[in-house]
Amino acid sequence: MFEQYETILVAVDGSDEAELAFKKAVNVAKRNNAKLILAHIIDTRAFQTISSFDEDLAQQATEMAKKTLDELVSYANLQGLETIEPIVEYGTPKTLISRQLPDDYNVDLIMIGATGLNAVERLLIGSVSEYVIRHAHCDVLVVRTDLENKQTEE
Repeated sequence: MFEQYETILVAVDGSDEAELAFKKAVNVAKRNNAKLILAHIIDTRAFQTISSFDEDLAQQATEMAKKTLDELVSYANLQGLETIEPIVEYGTPKTLISRQLPDDYNVDLIMIGATGLNAVERLLIGSVSEYVIRHAHCDVLVVRTDLENKQTEE
């Protein structure tokens, strides 16, 4: 008997890698008749200055995230996927994707795009996908190939 996933989490951030992970997640969710949790994480650290929190920038980011999620939900619906839950969360993407969202939504598979960071950037700021792989309590699939499972150009 093979594993049947029931709830799949895919995080999107506007990057090409995240979009590819999303498109593959739609296909996996369809094959498994699974619910797709589509999460956009707004890293609140990006809106902090030394003295305050910039609410205008945070609001703009939220509006853009919601617009992006609406477009992705429409795409998924056109592909025949009906059970999709788009969410916007605020905080640290690494911990939200690896721990909090899987616990909150009973996720059994996380699909995430491979990082676009080089070795120095990974050393300095760390890779979200690397952190998720190490800390998630469920299966993690890192998407590295295109929709035809061919290696993407770097």
